[in-house]
Amino acid sequence: MKVFVTGANGQLGREVVDELLKRGIETIGSDIQQQTDCKSEYIQLDITDKNRVMSVLKSANPDAVIHCAAWTAVDAAEDNALVVMKINAEGTKNIAEACKELNCKMMYISTDYVFDGTGDIPWKPDYKNYAPLNIYGISKLEGELAVVWNLEKYFIVRIAWVFGRGHNFVRTMLSLADKHENLKVVNDQIGTPTYTVDLARLLADMILTDKYGYYHATNEGGYLSWYDFAVEIFRQAGKKTNVIPVSTEEYGLSKAKRPYNSRLDKSKLVENGFTPLPDWRDALNRYLKDIENV
Repeated sequence: MKVFVTGANGQLGREVVDELLKRGIETIGSDIQQQTDCKSEYIQLDITDKNRVMSVLKSANPDAVIHCAAWTAVDAAEDNALVVMKINAEGTKNIAEACKELNCKMMYISTDYVFDGTGDIPWKPDYKNYAPLNIYGISKLEGELAVVWNLEKYFIVRIAWVFGRGHNFVRTMLSLADKHENLKVVNDQIGTPTYTVDLARLLADMILTDKYGYYHATNEGGYLSWYDFAVEIFRQAGKKTNVIPVSTEEYGLSKAKRPYNSRLDKSKLVENGFTPLPDWRDALNRYLKDIENV
């Protein structure tokens, strides 16, 4: 099997490439940058260049594409709507059309932000009453629709609260803890973290099957707030920082609206024979040990 991975220089894409290579799967990584530390064969690719996408994928002729490339800066997206839509919507459409031409599988990494974030009931993967609150969510939903309209052999995997290599909430909290004794963190946005190392293992498991459709994938361990997550980060890291719970309204600052309810129902994973991700506390423990050694 040969798998083509977009966004191979990103937080998730790196882990996906590493996981595939670990399994002995022929892998080609791609991203917009010319320089890379990608461990697989690498091709520079701007996914917004439709002709280039078609040419590169036809030449590579993969059995599957795992599409990790995306604009993910949520607040910055509000001031860059055209660029964000070009990358997340049009870029994904370009990949989907190439996969259609090649008759190969496609896996698209999406987000809890496609939902409106209301209520307190976990979102089912096949729930279709979308109402994204911000430009990023709109662009990712458009990407989902491009995949569905073009393909039958697809996986759409929604994730949330991602942490791994690169910039993320855990690193931000640890950095702030070195500068402040007290930190305010919102306690009315509820979800579950997703560790890229664990997610990459699941994605590799999935791409080897034909169990297509919509899925939700975050770590196990129940639902929590960003405040709860911060408290556990400092506990495990041995920090004495005082975390003060505040509402989203009290916190302010964010340009893009955030969903209050990011609870994702992951039961479909087990129903289809996939192994769920480990408890988020265990994932955090492994992550903290990993960055200690960097």
